[in-house]
Amino acid sequence: MLFDEKEKKLLTLTRDDASHPLASYAKKYFKLDGFEWPSVEHYYQAMKFDDAEYREQIRLAAHPADAAKLGKSKRHQRRKDWKKNSVTYMTRATYIKARTHAEVAQMLLESGDMEIKDLSQYDYFWGSGRDLRGENAFGKMLMGVRKKLREELVK
Repeated sequence: MLFDEKEKKLLTLTRDDASHPLASYAKKYFKLDGFEWPSVEHYYQAMKFDDAEYREQIRLAAHPADAAKLGKSKRHQRRKDWKKNSVTYMTRATYIKARTHAEVAQMLLESGDMEIKDLSQYDYFWGSGRDLRGENAFGKMLMGVRKKLREELVK
């Protein structure tokens, strides 16, 4: 959704909207780390774990929501460095998705200088939260990928 209020422009989405090309749940296949991933969410959730068999189970999940559910498992130990590196994994996957799918890169580039916000009501890290005071790490990450894509156009 685009929002335009007296020069303030805002592109909004939610990470779990599988129909939105920029969402992490969008089924846009890409290759990374030697595997084909059905979505950014599949990759992100799988990277939480060192256990190769469990990562593969997540990669093969039928839907990004299933991958997310597997990624929340308490039965499997998360990587010790996960909190420190989680944004990096989301960024890598999103960037590769944009480089793989021209329409995704184009959508980001066409957003110009608009602020991008993840309107998740309950996620105050990746999203903006109910009161729009959340970290909005997902929106910031998308704006960072957009900046990188722009820089590559200049080269």
